[in-house]
Amino acid sequence: MHIMEGYLPWEWCLVWFLAAVPFLFFGARKIIKIVRDNPEQKMTVALSGAFMFLLSSLKLPSVTGSSSHPTGTGLSTVLYGIACTSFLAAIVLIFQTLLLAHGGLTTLGANIVSMGIFGPACGFAVWHLLRSMRLSIPISMFSAAMSANILTYVMTSLQLALAYHDIGFLTAFSEFLAVFALTQIPLAIIEGMIFAMFAMYLVNNKPEIFGGAAGINAAGGREKC
Repeated sequence: MHIMEGYLPWEWCLVWFLAAVPFLFFGARKIIKIVRDNPEQKMTVALSGAFMFLLSSLKLPSVTGSSSHPTGTGLSTVLYGIACTSFLAAIVLIFQTLLLAHGGLTTLGANIVSMGIFGPACGFAVWHLLRSMRLSIPISMFSAAMSANILTYVMTSLQLALAYHDIGFLTAFSEFLAVFALTQIPLAIIEGMIFAMFAMYLVNNKPEIFGGAAGINAAGGREKC
């Protein structure tokens, strides 16, 4: 869910941008290290970013000043973790702002926090929980991608409620959540299904992706960056 240009007060734009900076710095370093130490991962990193750009560009109008859309962060979250996903999301959001008038430069920090950090962090946790329970990769991927999408809109609702709460914070938060849910829950389910099918393809044709890129074995073993 991209918050559009000029829709947040400047002080909140600054708060969210500062919150995003440490993740972007760490994520850039991790991406550079991955590509330098494992050149074969270049294509997978690029594919993760391409998924993010393509799916998150498919926006639907939502509450005034925002939009609903898939996030496309599931693959990057599972394979490379939160910091790397935040950096890829920042690149995607900048391109969408400049080329598609989707989102905004002033609200870039807020959109990175919601789509590139908070949502992926929740998806990351769901992925590890389900893999530790030995659920299959496709089911875990479905749940992670869906959770990343839904929790992104929860954070966007929080960001909007913090900025516009004349009717009371909890009331504003609930109203934003309710309006977003009409479009976002179906989108989250569809996105989860897309990533589950892609995960099934990878398991059948390139199972090393989940061992090499993610550092996770079939039993859901060791953690990754």
